[in-house]
Amino acid sequence: MATVPNNYVCTLTPEQSQALRAILEERGWMFDTAPYTFWRAKKGKTNVISYTSGKLVVQGNETSDFVLFILEPEILKTATFGYENQLAEIENPEMFQPHAGIDESGKGDFFGPLVIAACFTDERSARNLLQAGITDSKAIGSDAKIRQLADIIKKECFNKYAVVAIGPEAYNRLYASFNNLNRLLAWGHAKSLEKLLELVPDCPRAISDQFARSTSTVKQALQERGRKIEFVQKTKAEADIAVAAASILARDEFIRRLKRLGEQVETELPRGAGPKVLETGRKLAQSIPKEQFASFAKLHFKTLEDIFQPNDPT
Repeated sequence: MATVPNNYVCTLTPEQSQALRAILEERGWMFDTAPYTFWRAKKGKTNVISYTSGKLVVQGNETSDFVLFILEPEILKTATFGYENQLAEIENPEMFQPHAGIDESGKGDFFGPLVIAACFTDERSARNLLQAGITDSKAIGSDAKIRQLADIIKKECFNKYAVVAIGPEAYNRLYASFNNLNRLLAWGHAKSLEKLLELVPDCPRAISDQFARSTSTVKQALQERGRKIEFVQKTKAEADIAVAAASILARDEFIRRLKRLGEQVETELPRGAGPKVLETGRKLAQSIPKEQFASFAKLHFKTLEDIFQPNDPT
């Protein structure tokens, strides 16, 4: 039996976002706001978030009804929901051929590890993952949803995925050695691909996001097995189902490990590198010396100096 998608992502113009809000207000939806959003709305078991970037995310058990009976006919003026496999096959037929996708989580987070995952898909698993609503992890705001989708991927791609988690202490040592984030990322991508190729030695191709100006950065880091396959780096690689699956696996592992690190210092460690992270870091600094931050934070972030800078007496 096919899984009913409970997550949907599309792009709206500002005018479409405003029109959708007007429709939902008229139908009794409850609204609030959040950073980087025009608005958030909730009714029953459905949540809708309109981001200032143009991205619209629909989540919940009634996602299908919302897209079929409100979003598509009244805003998008299309009828494509439920035909994602067919559309994807037309637009990107290579996505259904056997290949691996690689993505990372934690790169922009001061607290916690860097996690890189590689996931192998073929025609069957690609179709099943699309049908299950697998998408780029950055479009999913719920940790519970990440966990649910990660479990689906692990079941569907059993023994055909690999996760490399670089804890803060190891990360800081590696960064000091490489002295360059892109070189560290390349090493991690190559490591995860090599682990995957041990499990799927006949994988012919791998795709990752292009995080460095030169596409040779990862290629130079590839080991024996990785050098024998076709390796592709491109922008917006997360549109590929294998890369999207890898992004969810990496995010799920990052969330788990960040929580465990927080338990060690008896503090909930926030994500990113913004004001909440700075506030938490300064509270920790009252009881933990600067050098001990290496156990749960990435030391090359400017955030560390901001945490320990003298308070302005004025």
